[in-house]
This record gives sequence, structure tokens and C-alpha cells, in this order.
Amino acid sequence: MTQSDLQSDLPPAATETDILWFLPTHGDGRYLGSEVGARHVSLAYLGQIARAADDLGYFGVLLPTGRSCEDSWVIASAMVPLTERLRFLVAVRPGLQEPAVAARMTATLDRISNGRLLINVVTGGDPVEGKGDGIFGSHADRYAVTDEFLTIYRQLLRMEDTSFEGRHLRIEKGQLLYPPVQDPYPPLYFGGSSDVGMQVAADHVDTYLTWGEPPADVADKLRAAKAVADTRGRTFSYGIRLHVIVRETSEEAWSAAADLIKHVDDETIASAQKTFSRYDSVGQQRMAKLHGGNRDKLEVSPNLWAGVGLVRGGAGTALVGNPDEVAERIKEYMALGIDRFILSGYPHLEECYRFAELVFPKLPLKKTTGRDRGPAKNAGPFGEVIANVVAPSHRKTAAG
Repeated sequence: MTQSDLQSDLPPAATETDILWFLPTHGDGRYLGSEVGARHVSLAYLGQIARAADDLGYFGVLLPTGRSCEDSWVIASAMVPLTERLRFLVAVRPGLQEPAVAARMTATLDRISNGRLLINVVTGGDPVEGKGDGIFGSHADRYAVTDEFLTIYRQLLRMEDTSFEGRHLRIEKGQLLYPPVQDPYPPLYFGGSSDVGMQVAADHVDTYLTWGEPPADVADKLRAAKAVADTRGRTFSYGIRLHVIVRETSEEAWSAAADLIKHVDDETIASAQKTFSRYDSVGQQRMAKLHGGNRDKLEVSPNLWAGVGLVRGGAGTALVGNPDEVAERIKEYMALGIDRFILSGYPHLEECYRFAELVFPKLPLKKTTGRDRGPAKNAGPFGEVIANVVAPSHRKTAAG
């Protein structure tokens, strides 16, 4: 098979991209696996990050979900009045929520935010946590519930009178009285690496998500997801979830990566990996395979570092490098068809600024991402007044 044949099986290359950031509702700090430099997850601090992302022009923010996190719907509702343009990627949880209640919550938050809601469909990959939430189904059962949930949920949000009887869920003459702002409903994001996950995605969602694997592995996954969607006559947009560690020089970036895990010992890694091994999530298994639970070779692809995944579940890789290197890696993923990046970094407030200031100017951003106000006229991140009398003559990033 030729290179052109391989490319033809992929989604079309993305020519522009949207960038989303992350609200760390499960904790933040300067170091992983340590209380050193840790920060309180307060409304004030989360508000700082949301306002920064809004002011810098990020397309939106992802709010994580699970028992280790503050509730994403409550936090998003609190962030809406603090922001102007920022969108909120909030989770619905099939099996944990009833689809009718989730539909009402969705329509309400979409209305009060004036159409700034995005929906992240989360099936869940930790059977132990699931049982603690009252969910006892197998991996296949949970995806079957997700399929039935989305069938009902989407009909309700389309303002249809809804009756449905499946193996897991049932509804009679369900109805949503007040519609969402977005037509027919807020965009649905979903990540599923298993075959059944891709089938659910192909039937229901708008954006297919993957975690940050090496480009060749991501290409294989996108190729598989696209093939399933093709059988349904549907198309996706594609997104990727990554951390970032960007500094003005490559040396500084790699030093920051090493610094991030300097308080993580082998016992902590072993304990975390033991917990992750109980997951039946194919995506989590793929993340763990990248580093194998040790720190011997964490650069798994050029500028792609798996150190975060030593102690953090879910997204476990970071793009590490100077602005040109990080932008180049992002463009490689864009060539595979990815048109949106959901990013984070430690601490999230500072890295939010760093990435926007250093990398935004090097990316082909959609009009929905980025905000150029021209040269800064006050004391700010692009230079203060010289000697109290002379304003800088032009805007210049720290990277030159």
C-alpha cells in the first residue's frame, strides 16, 4: 500500500484548528504526585483560569468528570457569568444520569450561557469507580447503555416527542419544553478506543477524541474510526487531548518536564499503575503501554513525553519543546485530520498564558480561537512603558 493510499484512508488534513484548555477540578500544582506547590481547587482559582482562557482567546475549556473531580455542571454554571466567549466542554454520564434529566440540564446550561456549551459523552473506564456509583455492567454493557442513552437524549434535544424501549433504558412520551440555543443541540464529543466505542461514536457524535499517542498510532485509530463512520454515512471532526510543556528553548522545556516529576518515587508510580491496571478502558491500556510504568524512556515520539501518565490516569502525554517544535508537532497531528486540541499544563494558569503567547502566533487558528488586540498599550505581558514615558513601539513575543 502506498503512502497516498494510507493518507486516503485518513480524514482530510485540517488546515485550521481550535484550541481548548482545561479546568483542573481534581487538583493543580507545580509538581505531579506531591503536595509541594499544590493549589486549592477553589472557585476563585478556577475562575482565574477560565478568565485567562477567555481573555487569551481559547475556544473553550474541558471540565473533567469522576469522583476525584468537583462536579463539572456546577463548576461550569459558576464559570459562565465570569466569561464572555469561552465554551465549556461538560460531561454527560450514561448510566449515572437519566437521559431526560441530562437533556434538561443541557438545554438549560446552553441557554444561560447563550450557546457556549459543548457535551463530552463519558462512558467510564474504571469498573471499581463505576460500582461505587452504582454501575455494575460489563464494558460491553456500558457502551450499550451509552448507545441507548444517546438515542433518547438526542431525540429529546431535537424537541421530539420521545418513546423508546431498549434493553437498558425506557421512556414513554418524553418531551423537552425549552430548547437549547444551538441547533439541534450542543456538539457531542466522545472518545472510545475499542471497537464498540467507535461504533457508538459513529452512530451519534460530532467530534471523535483520542488521547495523545505517537502520530502513527493516532493515524491508525483515526483511520479505524473513520472507516466505521463511513459505513453509517457519517463524518466526524477529530480532536486530541494532550498536556503541553512549552518554554522559550527546548532545553528549558525538557528541564521543566523533569522537574514536574522530581517528587515522584518508584513506589508512587507502582501504586498508580496498579490502580490503572484494573481499568477496562482500551484507551487507558494504550496510554499505559507507552511508558510501561517506568521512567527509562519517556520520550515516546519526537517531543512527545509520557511522564504525566506515570501517575495520572487518562491523558498521560505532553508535547515538550520550544514554540517552533510544539507548533510543528501540532501541525503533524493536523495533517492526520485533527482540527481541535484540548490542552493542559502545570500549573494550569501559567501554562495557559505561556502556550497562548508562545504558540498561538505559530498556528493556523480558526476565527473561533485566538484574539489579537494589536500592540499592548499598558503594562502587560508584551512590555511595560520604558522609563515611565516611552511606550514600546511594537508587540513582540518572548520567543522572538
